[in-house]
Amino acid sequence: MTDTNSNPAPQRPDNGRVVRRLLLTVVCMFAFGYALVPLYEVFCDITGFNGRTNNEQAAANTRAVDTSRTVNVQFITRTNSGMPWGFAPEVKSVRVHPGETKVVNFLANNPTGGNMVAQAIPSVAPGEAALYLNKTECFCFNQQPLKAGANTAMPMQFYLDPDIPDHIHTLTLSYTLYDMTANATPDVLAQMQPAN
Repeated sequence: MTDTNSNPAPQRPDNGRVVRRLLLTVVCMFAFGYALVPLYEVFCDITGFNGRTNNEQAAANTRAVDTSRTVNVQFITRTNSGMPWGFAPEVKSVRVHPGETKVVNFLANNPTGGNMVAQAIPSVAPGEAALYLNKTECFCFNQQPLKAGANTAMPMQFYLDPDIPDHIHTLTLSYTLYDMTANATPDVLAQMQPAN
């Protein structure tokens, strides 16, 4: 007598299909993660979120200075890891009337035995204040070459938009200095060549 089973054998999932779906999921996750950084940077540039400042030269202020209030602007500097330069603001803070143009120098020195090129990246806290900080001249707009053992003063000219909200009494402008020597543009490298 043969035993007949009325239940069919359970179906096994198609392993190939499961593997393909998992690989597709991994590729999509990687692509999303890769695209997230540039999308976040664009978002920060547009909104001023996370203290990102517009790294383009602003037009000179043509509006009246609001002498009824002052804002304390603080300066913080740091160098990226592996960047051996000295880098500091000439003053730690300034008091500014909205609409008033101020110039602050940042001091840099290259203590190494080789010519180097640096680039400063700014950020502002609170992030909302970044929308009202206008730099008309800034060393951060361009790569900064500095010969071995040399010192320099790098100016930054700015004003605060008179529309800056009344609740902002203090803002902090922070610069991080990065070594850009390996990625320097040819015209910047040419500035460090000895004159013939």
